[in-house]
Amino acid sequence: MPRASNLHELSTDLDDTGLTPETAVALYIALLFKNTTNHSIMAPPAILSNGALATATATFTTDTLKVPSFQKAASAPSTSRMGNVVPFTVVEGPEAWTAADYANQDDYIYQFSPSDLAELEAAVAAALQQGRDLKDLTKEDFPLPTLGPKLVAFREEVRTGRGFQLFRGLPVWKYSREQTMAAYWAIGTYWGKTQSNNKKGHLIGHIKDIGFDPSQPTTRLYATHAAQPWHNDSSDQVALLCLSNAKEGGLSGWSSSISVHNEIVRRRPDLARVLAGPWFMDRKGEVPEGKKGYFELPVFNYHQGYLSVNYSDNYYLLSQRFEEVPRLTPAHYEAMALFNELAASRELRLEMILQPGDIQLLNNHTCLHYRSAFVDYPEMNKKRHLLRLWVAPPVERPLPECYAELYGSTKVGDRGGIRVKGYDLKIPFEAE
Repeated sequence: MPRASNLHELSTDLDDTGLTPETAVALYIALLFKNTTNHSIMAPPAILSNGALATATATFTTDTLKVPSFQKAASAPSTSRMGNVVPFTVVEGPEAWTAADYANQDDYIYQFSPSDLAELEAAVAAALQQGRDLKDLTKEDFPLPTLGPKLVAFREEVRTGRGFQLFRGLPVWKYSREQTMAAYWAIGTYWGKTQSNNKKGHLIGHIKDIGFDPSQPTTRLYATHAAQPWHNDSSDQVALLCLSNAKEGGLSGWSSSISVHNEIVRRRPDLARVLAGPWFMDRKGEVPEGKKGYFELPVFNYHQGYLSVNYSDNYYLLSQRFEEVPRLTPAHYEAMALFNELAASRELRLEMILQPGDIQLLNNHTCLHYRSAFVDYPEMNKKRHLLRLWVAPPVERPLPECYAELYGSTKVGDRGGIRVKGYDLKIPFEAE
């Protein structure tokens, strides 16, 4: 074992051992905090989403700094590293972008060509003539010899490159609802397996205000007009197709969660360790069989040479309604404040009003996104309306086992989504 006095020295001594970086860092952290003592601290007041003011007193121990993926690596033989990320260091690569890198929207927007659309429309027409349930149709039912390879290539750019892509010009204004749903489903089959968006089993989710109260702890904010803070969705990739805009607001923004990580490592390495420790998330009433109404998942997940980021401050705050969940500490609040500040900064944030026919595709491991509050038109047929796909590509990064709490599984090609007992997978044509 290297006799390192700090993390930098430890990383330079790894070649002298048989340890992977994950195992070595786990042992280093364990030694670093071995002799610290417990102390009680008062967490600051926090406004929960239901408007209740909660002041939490918690006993903070070094146990809160344990990293599940490190624990697993330290207690079992490690598999071969598949990435090159060293924990708690700056991550380099195309996924660590800034707003200046994409000041020109043409760099990430693909305009569907007339030949693309003709090919897609022909495939959709033939598939619908079969009279089968849309959810039972697969990629083989939508032959796209020219467009299909492009869709796969863009999925791979999202998976291994910058982590986002925008498609423009799907003419939803001239399609029937059935044609729109079928065309979107056809595109999605080239990206991977689509997973359930909610406990109702919706394979295509409707992002639309249907009158739910955003202050209730079990309300999913996508079904309201309220702002959705910075977050990742519960899938490897997420796609959003815009059908119609709001009267006012409804701005869509996204940032590189890898760049957020890098800035935190540079500015506050102590908070990077907090973000790699235990964080508890509320399930908002969508509870899988045998599970509790909350679960534990770090924000920064270092696993087999990859950094996967999962973040949603709304869900962390809501978890505090469960008495058995550890109280958020001042360090947690400070980490959330810095994370939100960086994600929303002009240096890192991209944003736009999605136009009808736009499709946004994001990598949930390397990008996070938000939506501003909006005001709808009074007419029902003019309300802001987007369609969402949660996609599990057939090839993906490995994830630590703790992700099974969020994704239902860590199996590549069949993970992500909401999985509850008795749910019936379906594709509703309207929000419900």
